[in-house]
Amino acid sequence: MKIIGIGDHTRFGATRHDQGWNVAVRAPNAIGVELCVVTGGDEETISLHGPLDGVFHGTVTGLEVGQEYGFRVHGPWDPRNGVRCDPSKLLIDPYARAVTGSYDGDHSTLSMPHPGSADSGPQVPRGVVTDPDRFATTKPRVPWEDTVIYEAHVRNLTMRHPAVPPEHQGLFLGAASDAIIEHLVTLGVTTLELMPVAEAITEPFLLDLGLTNNWGYSPINYFAPWSRYASSSLGAQIEEFRQMVDRLHQAGIEVVVDVVYNHTGEGGSGGAHLSFRGLDEAGWYRFTGDGHYIDWTGTGNTVDMTEPHVLDLTLSSLRWWVEGLGVDGFRFDLAVTLGRDPHAFSRAAEFFAAIEYDPVLSDVKLIAEPWDVGPDGYQVGNFPESWAEWNDAFRDDIRSVWGKGPRHMAGLATRLSGSQDRFWWKGPLRSINLITAHDGFTLRDVVSYDHRHNTANAEDNADGHGDNRSWNSGVEGPSNDPEVLDLRARRTRSMLAVLFCSQGVPMLLSGDELGNTQRGNNNAYAQDNELSWLDWEQRNDDLVSFVSILARIRRDHRTLRRSEWLEGSDGDYLGDITWLDTKGNSLSSDEWEPHRGGLIARYHGSATTPTESDLLLVFNTASHDQDMTLPEGTWRILADADPHKHREEMCGVVIRRGFTALILEQADS
Repeated sequence: MKIIGIGDHTRFGATRHDQGWNVAVRAPNAIGVELCVVTGGDEETISLHGPLDGVFHGTVTGLEVGQEYGFRVHGPWDPRNGVRCDPSKLLIDPYARAVTGSYDGDHSTLSMPHPGSADSGPQVPRGVVTDPDRFATTKPRVPWEDTVIYEAHVRNLTMRHPAVPPEHQGLFLGAASDAIIEHLVTLGVTTLELMPVAEAITEPFLLDLGLTNNWGYSPINYFAPWSRYASSSLGAQIEEFRQMVDRLHQAGIEVVVDVVYNHTGEGGSGGAHLSFRGLDEAGWYRFTGDGHYIDWTGTGNTVDMTEPHVLDLTLSSLRWWVEGLGVDGFRFDLAVTLGRDPHAFSRAAEFFAAIEYDPVLSDVKLIAEPWDVGPDGYQVGNFPESWAEWNDAFRDDIRSVWGKGPRHMAGLATRLSGSQDRFWWKGPLRSINLITAHDGFTLRDVVSYDHRHNTANAEDNADGHGDNRSWNSGVEGPSNDPEVLDLRARRTRSMLAVLFCSQGVPMLLSGDELGNTQRGNNNAYAQDNELSWLDWEQRNDDLVSFVSILARIRRDHRTLRRSEWLEGSDGDYLGDITWLDTKGNSLSSDEWEPHRGGLIARYHGSATTPTESDLLLVFNTASHDQDMTLPEGTWRILADADPHKHREEMCGVVIRRGFTALILEQADS
């Protein structure tokens, strides 16, 4: 390997060109940067040219695809001002398309009080030289109104599936196996939302506890697919990720990936010294005026998206995931942090503007987790118009209505209608409706536990959210009591019925359709074991079938997936929907709050499509059975949350068991 000339200082990473390889890395405080190629335990190093605009660069010959490499940075050491040039640390190229090597938290890899204390080279992950071809795949381009999201974790989804080939369990190829695709298609899923799939590490404090960060919200690179999900780490992660995406696309399923640009896995003071910290700590992370990390993410550090080079890398990596890896969109973790400009959140922040005007990124699905832990961090409904947002108000209200309360029918009606109180200026399709997500109880645990049971996380059961809006249905945890099990089944199916019949975009947590439990753990991020891995052998086939029916009802009735707000009936004006009490009478505005026992919603199908029949949603949210009067006519049952009811049609006054939802279609229209 040798350097034969200067390089293009605007082409970051290691990229092939006619004369060899262009290598460029930004290290604005350094006086010198070495490119280090690692073979076995040996390093070969050459010094790059520069700096030019803070970038070290060179044209290099002798590099080969599959070789491992990193950088060593020489220069000043001034931690108080965010300068940590330490040549004893081998650093990952932020623009590497693949990363190899495990991370064990060895002391040599940590940020030390003084430079040169220990060589980290043998203990750190390294970049991999790659030269990927262009990737062509036919994208499904599912409209928002037709979208059904399924949030999943590659490893948890596939590790215990008996029909996934053993060599593919826990891997990208497993997530695109015939068995998984068949299951997603059966459910009616249009969009697979994968939890983080970029290269990540387990933080040192978890390693000390003997645990693993299974979820992946600790990234150390924003371009490289996570090598733990590939059959090998020397470039196979790119090809196997592409194969997964292409197979899902062929089945008509989109792929949205969860991305974590708000922080890195390097942590706070004393954390890992792996890449960004050693290249330009002050240029990557936010600091207070006295040199302390700003932590708006709860992880120890906060990436500074107001820095131009940070924004440039972010946009470049997003484009790579779309154009180079084929994804159809992104879910942005703690997205408020990305829009702090510089401190307060603004939907006009440069990050959002850059995406809006980018021809590639403006054409994909954009989903925000609309909060962080910084000041004024709750921003549901405040993201740009083109962004959809996770709707935690939907989660909380629906859990309350079908739990211990309060059972406000106005809240149920608001969520069914698309949460206009949150998204009034954007439309209902910007609400991502969810009852559960990765961080929290599974749906089975929502109806089985009053309290979190997180002792396995080794934090004295202090981690995880304390306000779960859950109710154990009379017994904490597992039960063989038929009445308890029946109540749990009714509540589970009722909440799912609301999810699929609400305006907005439904998101189902993987495993909820199976009846999956995490035994009350509502923060299983560190559980890479059978607590997290879906148990397909114990799947609840009746519940799978029920979810499939709900998805089909949604697909067949356009009135459930409108792009405009519903208009209620008013006098002679029929409108899109009529709200009725349990006696079949129209509800006036002053009757909503006292009316806590049940609700009937009549969707007027002809208001959306002339040939579409009316739908009737009948909710008995009381704990007791009660009579409910249906509108005149005969109504065909499409789905019933009461697992013991098997009638096909209903009319007049019907007795509904407590905590049940019923979906009917007008039979004599």
